[in-house]
Amino acid sequence: MRRTIRNVFFRFRWLRSLRVRLFVALLLIGFIPLVIMRHAIIASYEDRGIDVRRFDVQNQLKIIADHLIKYNYMLDPSSEIVNAELNQISNLYDGRILIINGTLRVIKDTYMLIEGRTVISEEVIRGLRGTGDFRYDHVNRFIDIIVPIVETVSAQSATPEIPEGTEIIHGVILASVSSEAINTTREILANKAQTVETIILIFLLVIAAVAAILFTLPISYVSNAISRIRDGFAAEPIRASYYMETEHIIETYNQLLRRIAVIDDSRNEFVSNVSHELKTPITSMKVLAESLLSQRDAPQELYREFLLDIAAEIDREDRIINDLLSLVKMDKAEAQLSIGIVDINTLTEVVLKRLRPIARKRNVELVFESKREVLAEADEVKISLILTNLIENAIKYSRGSGVVTVTVNADHQFFTIEIADTGEGIDEDSIELIFERFYRVDKSHSREIGGTGLGLPIAQNAVLLHNGTINVDSVVGEGTKFTVMIPLRSRQKLP
Repeated sequence: MRRTIRNVFFRFRWLRSLRVRLFVALLLIGFIPLVIMRHAIIASYEDRGIDVRRFDVQNQLKIIADHLIKYNYMLDPSSEIVNAELNQISNLYDGRILIINGTLRVIKDTYMLIEGRTVISEEVIRGLRGTGDFRYDHVNRFIDIIVPIVETVSAQSATPEIPEGTEIIHGVILASVSSEAINTTREILANKAQTVETIILIFLLVIAAVAAILFTLPISYVSNAISRIRDGFAAEPIRASYYMETEHIIETYNQLLRRIAVIDDSRNEFVSNVSHELKTPITSMKVLAESLLSQRDAPQELYREFLLDIAAEIDREDRIINDLLSLVKMDKAEAQLSIGIVDINTLTEVVLKRLRPIARKRNVELVFESKREVLAEADEVKISLILTNLIENAIKYSRGSGVVTVTVNADHQFFTIEIADTGEGIDEDSIELIFERFYRVDKSHSREIGGTGLGLPIAQNAVLLHNGTINVDSVVGEGTKFTVMIPLRSRQKLP
């Protein structure tokens, strides 16, 4: 059933329109209560009319029941006064009245059809037991009412066998009165209500159509603005205030524009930085080569020195290109992780062992602290990349005889890696920029420190691929601490 409805929606595209759905919803919200109210009012009128008719007829019949006893009609049904009353009520309510005695024999029929016959029915028997009854025939539009004919024994008529106050049931009055007048009035009321309903429906159609257009107008406005960007026009923020939901959409759109502008500026700056970083080693190599060519009788030691410098510049160029390739691979939306069970403690020890020669050369001590054994679902290569870049960065910026402490810990959801150094620290203005590509905190000593300025962006991208976070705390003159937090369980399924 659900699939059929979905197929209908996809087949008729206009059914998927928010404006159409809003129009239908508003129309139903107004029309359904209107229909329910019309039926409720008409049904209530009919029930009330039947109750009033029944109450009036019952009162009249009770009066006649007293007259039947008074004029001894049950023994002598020839009383003209009683017969006149019976015929009058029968004509007044367009009905039929039967007087039935205690032996179930009909002694009076206003239609004069079954006088003298015996009538046996459940309603009549209940009436002879002193219980009145009422029934409404919806099909034939008739109200059937039964009233017992009760005589209360007076003091003059009392005997030892029948004391005063005893109620004696002599028979019942069975009346069938028409409700056609009520039904006619009901139909007139229904026709008028239908006319009013049609007029209101027309108003509802107009109001729902206008409201649907007005409610979706801001969405159309935003859609047109996005289409202008798609068509190559200048992206301008939307300055409009409608209602809370559309204000949220407009604000999100404006944030998107600002984000696009930032990305565009970042891309231009990145291209400029890449060009500069790639051009610098080439320029250095060119200057060195031209210097050698300009000296015809240069000593061998000078050739060796210049060639070592050229080799160093080539190595630097190679590192920049490799880091750029790593960054581009992780920037791709379809970048995939090779998820497996990784022993974070063992992996950290391996990375530290590999970096200790570099640390010794800079007189930096590497310390590993493991709070607990950590097994996580992660990409081992990219976790290794995170550790390598962050630890190598800490080594480079540590002061002489510095210490880099690597701490591994975990809770029930995440594992954390903290890399703390005793370097010069990073000022507040630079902390927000250290993950920018090619950014260096101390540009004056960038050549002495080495690196490409891409290590931290590569580490950040690898952390984000794992749905993790990386935070920086730094105090100038005391040192810097990087905290990486990654979920123990990956969203990707294990192979």
